Amino acid sequence: MTDLTQSSKSLLAPALAHSRYLQQLLLRHPQLAEETMAQLAQPYSRSSMEEQLSLLPGSDDQVLKQRLRRLRQAVMARLISRELAGLSDLTEVMHTISDLAEVALATALAWVSLPDARYGQPIGEESGQVQELIIVGMGKLGGRELNVSSDIDLIFIFPEDGQTTGPRKISNSEYFSLIGKRLISLIGEITDDGFVFRVDMRLRPFGDVGPLACSFAALEGYLLTQGREWERYAWIKARALSGDEAGLMQMVTPFVYRKYLDYGAYHSMRELHSQIRREVARKDKIDNIKLGPGGIREIEFIGQVFQLIRGGRNKILQLRPTQTILDELAQQGILTHAAVAELQEAYRFLRNTEHRLMYLDDAQTQMLPLNADDQARIAHSMGFSDWAQFREQLTLYRNRVNQHFEHVFVLPPDEGEAHPQAAIWLSAQEGDSTDLAALGFEDPTEINRRLAAMQSSSRYQQMPDRCRKRVDSILPPLIEVAASFHNPDATFTRILDLLEAISRRESYLALLAEHPRTLKRLASLYSASPWVSQYLTRHPILLDELLDFRLLEELPDWPKLGKVLRQELKDLGDDTEAKMDCLRHFQHAHVFRLVCQDLDGLLALETVSDHLSDLADLMLTVTLEQVWQELPNKHRPEPQFAVIGYGKLGGKELGFASDLDIVYLFDDDHPNAPEVYAKYAKRIVNWLTALTPAGHLYDIDLRLRPNGSSGLLVSSIGAFAQYQRESAWVWEHQALTRARYCAGNRNVGNAFETIREDILRTPRDLAKLRDEVRTMRERMLETHPAHAEDVKHVRGGIVDIEFIMQYLILAHASAHQEFCLNSGNIALLSTAAQQELIPPKAAQLAADGYRELRRLQHRSRLNGTELTPKMLQPIQAQLAAVRLLWKTLFEETLIS
Repeated sequence: MTDLTQSSKSLLAPALAHSRYLQQLLLRHPQLAEETMAQLAQPYSRSSMEEQLSLLPGSDDQVLKQRLRRLRQAVMARLISRELAGLSDLTEVMHTISDLAEVALATALAWVSLPDARYGQPIGEESGQVQELIIVGMGKLGGRELNVSSDIDLIFIFPEDGQTTGPRKISNSEYFSLIGKRLISLIGEITDDGFVFRVDMRLRPFGDVGPLACSFAALEGYLLTQGREWERYAWIKARALSGDEAGLMQMVTPFVYRKYLDYGAYHSMRELHSQIRREVARKDKIDNIKLGPGGIREIEFIGQVFQLIRGGRNKILQLRPTQTILDELAQQGILTHAAVAELQEAYRFLRNTEHRLMYLDDAQTQMLPLNADDQARIAHSMGFSDWAQFREQLTLYRNRVNQHFEHVFVLPPDEGEAHPQAAIWLSAQEGDSTDLAALGFEDPTEINRRLAAMQSSSRYQQMPDRCRKRVDSILPPLIEVAASFHNPDATFTRILDLLEAISRRESYLALLAEHPRTLKRLASLYSASPWVSQYLTRHPILLDELLDFRLLEELPDWPKLGKVLRQELKDLGDDTEAKMDCLRHFQHAHVFRLVCQDLDGLLALETVSDHLSDLADLMLTVTLEQVWQELPNKHRPEPQFAVIGYGKLGGKELGFASDLDIVYLFDDDHPNAPEVYAKYAKRIVNWLTALTPAGHLYDIDLRLRPNGSSGLLVSSIGAFAQYQRESAWVWEHQALTRARYCAGNRNVGNAFETIREDILRTPRDLAKLRDEVRTMRERMLETHPAHAEDVKHVRGGIVDIEFIMQYLILAHASAHQEFCLNSGNIALLSTAAQQELIPPKAAQLAADGYRELRRLQHRSRLNGTELTPKMLQPIQAQLAAVRLLWKTLFEETLIS
């Protein structure tokens, strides 16, 4: 720098005054200052970049890495200097840095694709042609809108599966993964000369858990079966930077763009925007000019929502650059010219500010600085005399963007008007309940008292202003929404409990305030079930689930969800508490989705129980995996250990608040196995039952293990088999009829199933068996009398049906192997009838009664209501049939 002339210094002065990165770069490479000064009048052209790289002798990766990084330094030096000297505009900056990315990627791809003596060339199994890697540029790279310190989002695709031709043959997938890794290293590895671009591959199919490169067929299969709404958004700007772009887009376009006008995109984009907003709120990024309110992302969303809605029928809206799309929306009359002009002006201002933030230290940031020195640098480089003037202009632009965003996505019919019921909330202290009575509240005086109490509470008075304003905006529509339900008082007071619980959580309040449909959906749930209202109030994070109504109607794909959960846990590293919370959030979310579907009548009770049991199996499986990973002093990589479910879990009849009856078994002859698995089991219990900030997973009951509460926590398969054959009581064999393998090692589970079938098929003295079962039922009646409203213990009720079925299994499984199938009591009653062990009519009546009794029990718990004898009146014939069947089996000769 000391060799620069005074005139050179003056021309570079704006850039040097602003950018610490440039100062350090030119101090380290004085010749770069001279080169930048000499060529400052001209943009850095793509051909110049290619020429500089073409001089490479081509010796090894390290040489190419250095040349790529030196090229980036030269491009950055000229970009910063030209822009801050007023010689370039936003378009030049975006295109130049995008050119750099494309040239660097093309050069790196050509280098790593040179013939390899070991592997040869990748050949397509169908065409027999040499395959070429398609580098897909996503996001701003795809739209040629890169910022100066941007990541580049890439996806690697190749047309056909197959294998290479060399002496060491590998699959095309392996080959392209190998050269992809080399390419990422060439571009993204940090060396003494820095990096070219940070490379992000997380947008590829299945994210970080997916293969680094995938074929057309694999990509098409993924998009058809697993592609999510946010991935449609991500692929809007996708562009092939090499290879068969036409073939790629032929596959991707139908996934992104629907043939019809896709107004569902409003909801999808709103949901995605809400996720970003919540992330910003959680991480205190309100001053993030990209993600914060009125930021760059909102402008992008405005253009992209119309692309998703109309792009399938209007091909011109499939263009990628944000500014081009906004102009086209104005041309087509979808947005007004005035609105687009304001958005374009704000976009240029925000992007220019973004670049100046990055020029400071070559850091990928969109956060406004907090220190006065950097604030002054930003203000001056943007043409303002001080930070206050700059912030005033920035606030103006962000407010405009936010207004346009809200207009596009919310479109409230009464924007700017006070809500009709606002006066009820504002005047609550006056004690006038007339308006509440007119709306139909049953006890308007009490509702008014609750409102007044909330207003005067210290909790409300001490809320941050933003939170209090949110509450003030939520309550009037809440009053109106609650009044539309048949139980307005209960609906309103239950949600009021929720508001008080989340009153200092602005992100939750904002969700309710900004999404009227969410408030209506919330009210419908709180009206329908006190159990659900209590569950949601305990776990307000589940309010997020209400953002996308489709999730609440989508049947769970447990294997797919299991992959998602495992990846989430993997991302948490060694943070045990975070992992336990993650498991709880996952379980709570899916219980909530199932209860919503149940209340909407979308699922039969048996289906609800099946899903709740599958969810429990998944949670047990993943918990076992996580605990074993963290267990010290393991003697083998995988545990020879399994969880056996009994009772409702074993019979796949779980309800929303059911305990898990489980037994732990292992099959491992290592001398340390009993001690290791005992510790393992204790940790599993802790992971399942511990109360963390996210709540708890399950209450578990281990009393059905051999020797009950006095027995060992974990049993070997051998000890379990011996106990069942030699020591177990008949009631323990009854319990075994509803037991099944749930989680853990499959071989141990198979060994259990073999023991179970062997025990169930053991021939028995029927008279003695009848006495044992009858005696056990009588003992239960001593502690649980057969009250007429007790669906479980009433004579002819759930317990009698279960005991009848258990008796029939133990009595006849030796002759009828199908009784060993754990197919549920209703199916087993049908089996008993088919085998002529009980009359078909009795079996049908018992099955109908069992189904209705479970439904009554289920609804009673969800609705928070007490059952009455009158509620059981419609099934008296079924109860009577079960009582007759009981009498026939246990007191008289069997009916043939």
